[in-house]
Amino acid sequence: MAWLHTWVGLVTGWVLLLVFVTGTAGYFQFEITRWMKPELPLRPAMPAVATAQGVTTAQSLLARQAGDAERWIIHVDGGRDSMDWRLHWPGLLENLDHGYGSIVIDPVTGARLPTEAGQPRDTGGGNALYRMHYELHAMPRETAILIVGFSTMLMLLAIVSGVITHKKIFADFFTFRPGKGQRSWLDAHNVVSVMALPFFVIITYSGLVFFMDHYLPAAMHAEYGWSKLWPNKGYSTPLNPRANSRFDPDFRLNPEWDDALPGSGLRAPLADLRGPLRIAETAWGAGQVSRIWVEHPGQQGARVTIFRKFPGPMRSEQALLFDGVSGLPSSEPRQQSRAGGVWQAQNLLTDLHEGVFAGWTLRWLYFLSGLLGCTMIATGLVLWTVKRRRKQQNEFGFRLVDTLNIATVAGLWSALAAYFWANRLLPLDLAGRAAWEQHSMYIVWGVMLMHATLRLRFTDALRVWQEQLWLAAAALCAVPLLNALTTERHLGVTLRAGDWVLAGVDLTLLALGLFLAMAAVKVGRKRRAAGVAA
Repeated sequence: MAWLHTWVGLVTGWVLLLVFVTGTAGYFQFEITRWMKPELPLRPAMPAVATAQGVTTAQSLLARQAGDAERWIIHVDGGRDSMDWRLHWPGLLENLDHGYGSIVIDPVTGARLPTEAGQPRDTGGGNALYRMHYELHAMPRETAILIVGFSTMLMLLAIVSGVITHKKIFADFFTFRPGKGQRSWLDAHNVVSVMALPFFVIITYSGLVFFMDHYLPAAMHAEYGWSKLWPNKGYSTPLNPRANSRFDPDFRLNPEWDDALPGSGLRAPLADLRGPLRIAETAWGAGQVSRIWVEHPGQQGARVTIFRKFPGPMRSEQALLFDGVSGLPSSEPRQQSRAGGVWQAQNLLTDLHEGVFAGWTLRWLYFLSGLLGCTMIATGLVLWTVKRRRKQQNEFGFRLVDTLNIATVAGLWSALAAYFWANRLLPLDLAGRAAWEQHSMYIVWGVMLMHATLRLRFTDALRVWQEQLWLAAAALCAVPLLNALTTERHLGVTLRAGDWVLAGVDLTLLALGLFLAMAAVKVGRKRRAAGVAA
């Protein structure tokens, strides 16, 4: 089992480190996107506002400005990607999206808040990093998914074989002997592997389930035909009941979304929305409402639908229907979802993988666990070379692994920093600007590979490690400084304004840079202790 663990970990380690680095960044994709659009207004942390107060403010404003609209949509603190009280109605021409305009309001005063300060720059943002962890770069999407899937399958095999190999897994968790060379690297690899082992198992297995229709397509083809053009319009799998509804025009997954609800044309006052809200919060708990839809406000037959935030790792929509005039629960029957058990299981695992339900504390735990995954892979790769350096250092295979390790474990962080540098330095009117941000990342990574290849011909490996770690540390630590020189959304502004999302990106990149600087210092000490001339 030890040889199996060693070799499956080695052959996929470089791809998996890219997957883990970009996937870990993806847990804060919306926050990174905000940072990469400095034209957007600051969003200082605001004191919590009672949902009932905000709903009253929104209803009053909508009655004045959109009393004749066919539909109102009230987003109650719309989540990490918006974090605003946002109102939509047909006919509003501001910030158009899918035919609906929107405004952002202060939930206490009803005053409009700015949504943009100029047109935001073209950027891939955090979403590009998120997609990169399964689409890679500069290759067909299907090919990338197969490469990542193959690597993920081998990682799952490496995890299982690693657990079997280390029979004293709990003892290993509490064992770390610094300054012992190969023994220390093995201890470090064991400690970080055991520390987040449940996360690694779930994230690896759920990653395979995420694209199971790509990896095991036979069942899909047998059920829906051999054409890949399933009429699912962007949904990932025909198992999804939204995709199934494409085959059945008479099926409605969510009747409360039906645009065909006729208006009566007869005037009737809309009920105070605090009544339905109170019933919803009694059923779900305070702070669980995500949005409120009001259809044909001010008419007989008006309908109010209150939607719940995703309550956990299962992305199933929950909603309550109310009569818009009386404010009482609607007697209209709701059609049951046709979602089958297989789709529900896949949905559960993919939601666990993405962490869409996670609050701030759990999201940071996801992020830190992802960094532990990066450390696990990195220590495993380094351990392979440390163990074989004395006997195999002149062999081609060893030199190849040593070069790839340096360029990936150290050089990848310089490439990641280049992505943020490109966002600030590329001309705003550059065609394909978002794509060039990603190109910049891989160009720098290629330069790091060339640097490692050439420098290892003229100096020792520790010196090359030290150079690349210092370069990555400097590049990451300089991002907040570059941000201050090129925008008005730097730490001096964001900390004072209390915008912890923007400040958090700068501070996290700075912390990563300082960690790499510490690693560079330790490598330097190791080199001096080994008696290598500086």
